[in-house]
Amino acid sequence: MRLHTGFKLASTIAVTALLATACSGGEASTTGEDDQSAAGPVDLTFWTWAPNMENVVEIWNDENPDIQVTVNKQDGGDPAVTKLLTAIQAGSGAPDIMQAEYQKIPTLVSSDALADIAGDVDPSIAEGFPEGVWNAVTLGSDAVYAVPQDSGPMEFYYRADVFEELGLDVPTTWDEYADVARAVQEADPEKYLGTFSATDAGWFTGLAQQAGASWWGIDGDAWSVSIDSEPTRRVAEYWGGLVEEGVIDNKPMYTPEWNAALNDGSQIGWLSAVWAPGVLQGNAPDTAGLWEMAPMPQWDSAAPATGNWGGSAVAVTTQSEHPAQAAEFISWLNTSQEAVDALVSEAGIYPAYTPAQAGALSAPPEFFSNQPDFYELAGEIAQTAGSFTYGPNVNVAYSAYNDEFGRAAEARSQSEFLQAVESMQSVTFDDLESSGFNVTE
Repeated sequence: MRLHTGFKLASTIAVTALLATACSGGEASTTGEDDQSAAGPVDLTFWTWAPNMENVVEIWNDENPDIQVTVNKQDGGDPAVTKLLTAIQAGSGAPDIMQAEYQKIPTLVSSDALADIAGDVDPSIAEGFPEGVWNAVTLGSDAVYAVPQDSGPMEFYYRADVFEELGLDVPTTWDEYADVARAVQEADPEKYLGTFSATDAGWFTGLAQQAGASWWGIDGDAWSVSIDSEPTRRVAEYWGGLVEEGVIDNKPMYTPEWNAALNDGSQIGWLSAVWAPGVLQGNAPDTAGLWEMAPMPQWDSAAPATGNWGGSAVAVTTQSEHPAQAAEFISWLNTSQEAVDALVSEAGIYPAYTPAQAGALSAPPEFFSNQPDFYELAGEIAQTAGSFTYGPNVNVAYSAYNDEFGRAAEARSQSEFLQAVESMQSVTFDDLESSGFNVTE
């Protein structure tokens, strides 16, 4: 079935009911703890992996003596989620506040690890976030499970000097991208416009999102899986065709070979996210000032779109005894100009809150000093990301991507790219069903 991601559930109760594997940890306590003056300062713990977050939190602590926050640095990704879920299941040891990647939020909600803070945050802040980002913290419901912090809108990065040397125009459509890829190979068989990476499921997810896909959905009290849908098949068929034709490389990203290719000019393009300048600066330092950024090539030029690759939010856990104060802090952290400025300068993030971006991102990244309008353009692109709903078994889907597309890329077969999508659908659906979730075809 093809899903529509703009669904709205009747209430938070409906969201809770459909998450069949939820633990019995209960809701966050709100009785008696909201009176800050009753028993002195409220102390909150904050698990995060963002660099220098303690410097940002220090600003809050200096200005809010009645609500003090202690940063506890954690590993990101799956280790952080596993550690939190272990504490939730044990009934103790969880922090008040948790940084969480967007794709992990459904897993945490289904395990009753995140509190619904809709009643503790100003509802107007939703207007400051792109639709797709806000949807990721609400699961399409009236609940609010986190406040977005950073996002990863996808863009096209290219070697402007090589494009000029070869007389190439920056592609604005995917048909044009294919033509440029062919032209690059014809001019120099050692050069590629880009690569298909079968080890980066988040990258492919962003490409599918741009095409209009949403891989999970909630309807009433049931999850649905829609990986094997027209938008995703279109993306797989397109990239499978380029790989089979040999005009695009099929080597994984983030390998020594790929890093060297960025630096020596044999990889002259990269479909990446807004955080790409930092990667390029670290992996291809000799090419500073030679790259430029443009919007992603489009499927429909009349309806510009992008996808997200990466990003995280900050949530209040169900074990917090001070959810109102925790919600007050995470709202400040991610929507106040003061905090967003500090997040950019100290943690190097791309803030998700649109109203604070202009003030916090007044200069382009150092590596892109040749493109003064870098962040202005990035902000415009970010607004074109549509909603994408993640499910509670993202790790299973991503693992299936690595397995299935790894084989397809190695075989350089377009038909196997399409088969990989079908296999991802089956593996993900079957896992949800066997895990006890109510799942609809």
